[in-house]
Amino acid sequence: MDIDQLRTWIGRSERAAQQATPEPIAGLAALLDHEAPPWPAGEVPPLGHWLYFLPRARQSTIGSDGHPQRGGFLPPIDLPRRMWAGGRLRFLAPLPIGAAIERRSTIEDVTAKTGSTGAMIFVTVKHAIAADGAPAIEEWQDLVYRGDAGAAPAAPTPPAAPRRADATRTLVADPVSLFRYSALTFNGHRIHYDRDYARDVEAYPGLVIHGPYAATLLLDLFLRETPGARVTGFGFRARRPLFDTAPFTLNLQHGDGLAEAWTADADGQTAMTATINWER
Repeated sequence: MDIDQLRTWIGRSERAAQQATPEPIAGLAALLDHEAPPWPAGEVPPLGHWLYFLPRARQSTIGSDGHPQRGGFLPPIDLPRRMWAGGRLRFLAPLPIGAAIERRSTIEDVTAKTGSTGAMIFVTVKHAIAADGAPAIEEWQDLVYRGDAGAAPAAPTPPAAPRRADATRTLVADPVSLFRYSALTFNGHRIHYDRDYARDVEAYPGLVIHGPYAATLLLDLFLRETPGARVTGFGFRARRPLFDTAPFTLNLQHGDGLAEAWTADADGQTAMTATINWER
């Protein structure tokens, strides 16, 4: 794999535009089990922009894993497994329902590393989102591509000292909720709804909870517990996968203008960490 050739994708950009229609946000509220959502009426909630600018690859161009085939805007990386490893966001202004929204996406970096499964390629994509022509969100997404050496969960790490959580929720991600999130985001990756594929091809013990879904659940916990707060920044990192085979917890630790949140699996292993910047 020629990393120098892949790095020629740095600087490539694309634009997408649409209206911030209310239907995706109503679907998100239903998935999160809200009768009265804990975000301002008439606005797209933080991270709700992930329900817009969805991929529209033709069915004939979908690969065996359910992702669109490689090439186009993202570099044609010849590694079979792709994950959204984390990201950082700045919320500059509200995103009103009904606004004309535009996203400009740019490849900022392409780097090669070696991990436990062999070669890995990291791609950083910046998204700049405007609402009615005014800047609203800046986002950096970290994508990781890796080899086909199996996807068994990372070995457990020694337990750390228990973290104090100001709020905790215990959830079970059943196949229906995973399917509904895949539908909201038009995500065809089979690890989230095809148990045979997840187990037999990608070597997972069950269906995998989407990283963006876990991040959304963490931010939803914060909004439930902090009425009137306005989120100004969010950062998250996926550390190990969560599955539908056991309950997991959402955990929140409050701070003045900065909160920390994390998911933990049934064994207490941290799966995702997040920071939330906020103000009144």
